[in-house]
Amino acid sequence: YEAKASIIRMAMWPARRQAKHDGRFILKNNIADTGVDKMKQKIQRFMMGRYGADQLGQVYMGISMVLLVISLFSRWNIFYVLALALLGYTYYRMLSRQVEKRYQENQKFLNWRYQLAVKRNKRKEHWKQRKVYHFYKCPSCRQKIRVPKGKGRICITCPKCKTEFIKKS
Repeated sequence: YEAKASIIRMAMWPARRQAKHDGRFILKNNIADTGVDKMKQKIQRFMMGRYGADQLGQVYMGISMVLLVISLFSRWNIFYVLALALLGYTYYRMLSRQVEKRYQENQKFLNWRYQLAVKRNKRKEHWKQRKVYHFYKCPSCRQKIRVPKGKGRICITCPKCKTEFIKKS
């Protein structure tokens, strides 16, 4: 009966190993046995004071992976060289101790990505409103002005510079 119970216990805990000590089975954790915990601590100590991964690094990694896939199907070695150079730069950024510089690079990238998203959303809204409104730019200050369609020839006053111009709506 005890043999069956120990077999059942071994099947229930596949992540643990059993060691025999004085005729009894003692459960030990695999992580402590294999030294993975020690290696994790060494890596953590090594990465202290280093920048690590960020969104810009993830984009660089993605671009380098795409370049590597392209290099598999291309006869040109330039894609392979570019992918390796980009991977090298990505790892340089991750292991860099110049945290402030890397942070500034990432912030510039995030601001640029945010501006792209804002422009895309504006274009999307403009596209949705195209059946109801005309969009014109002021001839003097280039301000965008939205005017309802179907009103004929109208005099439009720019809200920014107060310039008047006539357009067909």
